[in-house]
Amino acid sequence: MTTPGDIRALAMALPEVEESPHFESASFRVRGKILATLGSETVTLKLPTQIQESLCESDPQSVTAPAHWGRFGWTTITLAAFDMDRMTDLVAAAWRQVAPKALLKTGAA
Repeated sequence: MTTPGDIRALAMALPEVEESPHFESASFRVRGKILATLGSETVTLKLPTQIQESLCESDPQSVTAPAHWGRFGWTTITLAAFDMDRMTDLVAAAWRQVAPKALLKTGAA
């Protein structure tokens, strides 16, 4: 089980990530681009569509692609359904999805 505190720690450990408000949620951004928003029981990540599709198919009870935003890779995950190892990989994938190419070239995450 992953907690909101775990997500915050995972995101903030990535290069150049900053936390800021996004409506009533916390968001995590790299150079201004959102990679995740955090609710009390869910996290919404910007994932590559292949990962999003795989997650939605394998765990439809815990993973959804929001109606409009899902087509851009936004994927909502119920925190209690995922362990830390799996969530670590997903948060890193979201970071790679939005990080600038120059930052990706440093091999940071």
